[in-house]
Amino acid sequence: VSILTIEDGIFEVKFTAGDTHLGGEDFDNRMVNHFISEFKRKYKKDISDNKRAVRRLRTACERAKRTLSSSTQASIEIDSLYEGVDFYTSITRARFEELNADLFRGTLDPVEKSLRDAKMDKAQIHDIVLVGGSTRIPKIQKLLQDFFNGKELNKSINPD
Repeated sequence: VSILTIEDGIFEVKFTAGDTHLGGEDFDNRMVNHFISEFKRKYKKDISDNKRAVRRLRTACERAKRTLSSSTQASIEIDSLYEGVDFYTSITRARFEELNADLFRGTLDPVEKSLRDAKMDKAQIHDIVLVGGSTRIPKIQKLLQDFFNGKELNKSINPD
């Protein structure tokens, strides 16, 4: 999170804060662990020590996460994931949000810290520009928009 002032074409960074340990991979990990548990429950097999199976599951979870940014449900279909077992399942956006509820709550911490340290009120913020791949996640957009009292988010810049 960066707070800038722009006057007469001069950009001044007032404050920057962030959680370098929070990112898209954290959301992927939650989904991977969720599906490892589901696989164990359905098939009585633990894939967690099989690097290849976990890698294939992670790739499918990354794809599902991206799908959930534009759809309310995503399917995961992996042929012969482990010991010949095909793994077909799905996840809803609501379930994805449940799995990551604490991570989502934590996304506002650096925003609040930036405002405090810059000695500014959120009403003084004119534009909210989203950057970073995780800003595509609807829940993060909603949290930010709600925090800033419904202010429109600027998504015109490529977040990557």
